Amino acid sequence: MNRPTSHDPHASLVARYVDPEDADGVDDDAVRRRVGLVESVRAGRRWWDANADEYQVEHGDFLGDARFTWCPEGLDEDRVKLLGPVEGRTVLEVGAGAAQCSRRLLARGAFPIALDLSLRQLQHSRRLDAEHGTRVPVVQADAGRLPFADASFDLAFSAYGALPFSPDGAGIMREVFRVLRPGGRWVFSITHPIRWAFPDEPGPEGLTAVASYFDTTPYVEQDHTGRATYVEQHRTLGERVREVVGAGFRLLDIVEPEWPDDLESTWGGWSPLRGRLLPGTAIFVCAKD
Repeated sequence: MNRPTSHDPHASLVARYVDPEDADGVDDDAVRRRVGLVESVRAGRRWWDANADEYQVEHGDFLGDARFTWCPEGLDEDRVKLLGPVEGRTVLEVGAGAAQCSRRLLARGAFPIALDLSLRQLQHSRRLDAEHGTRVPVVQADAGRLPFADASFDLAFSAYGALPFSPDGAGIMREVFRVLRPGGRWVFSITHPIRWAFPDEPGPEGLTAVASYFDTTPYVEQDHTGRATYVEQHRTLGERVREVVGAGFRLLDIVEPEWPDDLESTWGGWSPLRGRLLPGTAIFVCAKD
């Protein structure tokens, strides 16, 4: 699950990254430009492999080792049950990170498989398994090319994984549809699209729109050679709905979690101030008939 920390007006959802191979030590430039699929996948793999350790240290307490939370608002799957019954079900987690969500499903009697593009994130999953005596099967792969046979899973989900970083969200939807069995459910959370119009700041400066919600040009951080080191994609709410429906899913619900009264912590641009005025997360609940 990814969260904003940058102070750029069109901020990335994660901290700025200086590629270790950049000898001059100059920070990456942030731009808005189109990025192809190969460049985007390469940047995503490199970024997460380089930053997985810091991410797990910074956010590990909130995520827990075996907790299923959909978003910075702390919406817990144990309470809302957006996936429906999970006991005895085969479940695919797309963009799993350290597979905290899958580990919780394992405790609830499901049979999860956690997939992520980053090897380093999956190594953290192995570390947590060793610490807790669990075993979540993990697969390193691109969400746009799932290495599974048709109709392999009963359920699939993604908590801020894969979709925000791929220029081919529609392709990911089609792949998930392919590997789900009829009657299956696909649930995913992303940054609420309206957030792209606002600075990614937790304070009052994050309450004034400064960019067009309709501008879907990707946010890109690139090194001094122009190579993308981090890429994030924006789609309007309508575009995400069309990706879902175009893949063959039936859209059951869009959940916009409210900020809890008892949550006073911030996570990047997510904060009590902003969360009580603006939606921060959108969760799409989809079914394969």
